[in-house]
Amino acid sequence: MAATDAPRRLDADSAPDGLTEGDLLELYRRMVLLRTYDERSVVLHRQGRIGTYAITWNHEAIQAGATFALTDDDWIFPSYRESSIGLVRGMPAETILQWWRGHPAGWWSPADWNVASICVPIATHVPHAAGLAWGKKLRGEDTVAMAFFGDGATSEGAFHEGVNFAAVMDAPVVFICNNNGWAISTPVEAQTRAATLADKAIGYGIPGVRVDGLDVLAVYGAAREAVERARAGNGPTLIEAVHYRAAPHATADDPRAYIDL
Repeated sequence: MAATDAPRRLDADSAPDGLTEGDLLELYRRMVLLRTYDERSVVLHRQGRIGTYAITWNHEAIQAGATFALTDDDWIFPSYRESSIGLVRGMPAETILQWWRGHPAGWWSPADWNVASICVPIATHVPHAAGLAWGKKLRGEDTVAMAFFGDGATSEGAFHEGVNFAAVMDAPVVFICNNNGWAISTPVEAQTRAATLADKAIGYGIPGVRVDGLDVLAVYGAAREAVERARAGNGPTLIEAVHYRAAPHATADDPRAYIDL
């Protein structure tokens, strides 16, 4: 299914459901902020001022829309692809850029922003999100965790361990899969026999939702429903946000080696 074929979340009048003009402006501000940071980071890499950088072009709607469904007390677990997601929580850009430089100042205290440290090994943060959500539930706290990862992460054991644990424990966590069609050079159809990545939720007895990852309103609508479900004590949800990769996997990648351009 192409990204444009995935469900969108608009009401009968083609107006966003329950969002004010101020909400729409904030969603737009977040997308512009994330894209601007991303473009600047690519320039800094080319100048030799930061190391290899994971480009996030076309991921802005997913990050902005999903996080808009959270409160400041909720937790975000980013992959390296969402390194800039702390910006929506007010994290200084220089802190994130220092992380890409490998500087000690680039490691932030997760509790300061409710944004977990970035785990570079694929999917290793998925069990972390499930564990934190379960711990918050045991404490009786009204907290939801949200984990972001790419389509390649769904082929990793840690992904299945984390999702299964969250499902068994009814942990209040939302799993966001950024399906851009490629795990570096491996196409998604070479990773699974499932019709969609959202279908993987069936094996764990939790809802799986597929949305247009280029539509910030679609992402927000799906994320809001999943967050509300988690907060009500009904367990996790897997959201597959379908879009396409508009840039190389990272600044060290040359997609001409495996994609016909």
